[in-house]
Amino acid sequence: MKVLIVFAHPEPRSQSLNHSLLKVAINELEKLGHEVKTSDLYAMNWKSNLDADDFPLFDKKHDRLKVNPESARAFKEGKLTDAVLEEQAKLKWADFLILQFPLWWYTIPAIMKGWVERVFSYGFAYAVNISKDKPHGDRYGEGLFQGKRAMLLVTIGGPETGYSETGINGDIFDILFPIQHGILFTPGYQVLEPYIIWRANRFPEESFPKAADDLRQRLRDLETDEPIAFRLQNGGDYDKRTLVMKPEAFDPKVRGLRIHVKK
Repeated sequence: MKVLIVFAHPEPRSQSLNHSLLKVAINELEKLGHEVKTSDLYAMNWKSNLDADDFPLFDKKHDRLKVNPESARAFKEGKLTDAVLEEQAKLKWADFLILQFPLWWYTIPAIMKGWVERVFSYGFAYAVNISKDKPHGDRYGEGLFQGKRAMLLVTIGGPETGYSETGINGDIFDILFPIQHGILFTPGYQVLEPYIIWRANRFPEESFPKAADDLRQRLRDLETDEPIAFRLQNGGDYDKRTLVMKPEAFDPKVRGLRIHVKK
């Protein structure tokens, strides 16, 4: 299997928690016989802001930037920047995508958000195969990456209890929903349960061997673990035009965003 790890952490030293986890992941994947590529966004000095420079065909002097149509035109004509095209090539190459990052302000770091915004172009990761039968196109379980798998590897500063349904931060499933369902499931990835390190800022060195072993076990099961059963956009549970879930498709007792997971 071909695995791409997109990594976002500003600490360059290899003994840091995130870099240590990255090293464990790469070593274990290669030991299992998988091919691995890494996009270390800070080391690459990745440009995090999407702007007119991302669209070489755009006339800055005379036109007003409209991101969606410019993104569509650049993708269709193969005129995206080299940096973006290289990352898109990695995504097309990979069978499995791992996004590794520290949870900051309830989401991914800005540099990784910029990677998504620039690389997930119109026609590449969204607005694919729009038709009369599919007015919103192939999304949420369909699209270019249908059949591929993905997983989050996340470090979180707080305790697990604070990210429960009644925890002060909110349910971790709801917090990660825009990433797992929005960024990964939208273009078709089957999303596995995340691997999370809690209390990362106070993580004791003596706990690392067990955390590493747990991560190795998760990586051994990448091809067999059951993905989160997110509902397909075009699978019959949602109205095709309004994208509202049909009343008969869900249990009203289910709370929050878990309603979008099929039981």
